[in-house]
Amino acid sequence: MSTPQDLPIRAMIAPVTPLEQNCTIVWCAKTNKAAVIDPGGDVDRLLEAIASQGLTVEKIWVTHGHMDHAGGVAALKAATGAPIEGPHRDDAFWIARIAESGRMFGMPDAQVFTPDRWLEDGDVVSLGETEFEVRHCPGHTPGHVIFFHRGARLAQVGDVLFQGSVGRTDFPRGDFGQLVASITEKLWPLGEDVQFVPGHGPMSTFGHERRTNPYVSDQAVEALKRQPHVSGLKSTGYGALG
Repeated sequence: MSTPQDLPIRAMIAPVTPLEQNCTIVWCAKTNKAAVIDPGGDVDRLLEAIASQGLTVEKIWVTHGHMDHAGGVAALKAATGAPIEGPHRDDAFWIARIAESGRMFGMPDAQVFTPDRWLEDGDVVSLGETEFEVRHCPGHTPGHVIFFHRGARLAQVGDVLFQGSVGRTDFPRGDFGQLVASITEKLWPLGEDVQFVPGHGPMSTFGHERRTNPYVSDQAVEALKRQPHVSGLKSTGYGALG
């Protein structure tokens, strides 16, 4: 992806791991200081991409603790010294499983880490001379967060929402009712024009998904409201390890 030249940030997507997870490199246009969102693996290739743009890694941001999103966090911190921000502390149990998950999925370099800063709903994270807003969006995992740049109208939503689908909730402490609430109460109010980078697959806009997504379109949500015990439902939607 690319962003218009007059915006305060630039961004590029670098799919990593055999699960093709959308690691996103965002940077402040004025300072060339970058944040790497969800470096799940392939850290050497990420460092090459960062160097090719003349960037300095200032932050490592993590949406949630699944291995395909966070397996390379420790290695990237070792290479750059950048602090780790996110996810919410409710994903600590997922982070503790990263090395085990990596061995199961053929990614033995995946390592456990400890964030320098756990994130909460409403937090602000700085990058160079600009800022991103944080929203806590549980459902796919209990500690999932998303990052939103209001000026650029851009969000990185991890495995909360995809083009035409939503994150899986058939994992430990997944909750479909929570996921729907996170999307409709935390994402939709940001604006239909907001473009988002999902954890896997192509970009979309909140407006497009609100009209057409079979799980969380306005029509689908109205139908869900008529079903009892929505919180007990499980989504087997998108998201490789989730």
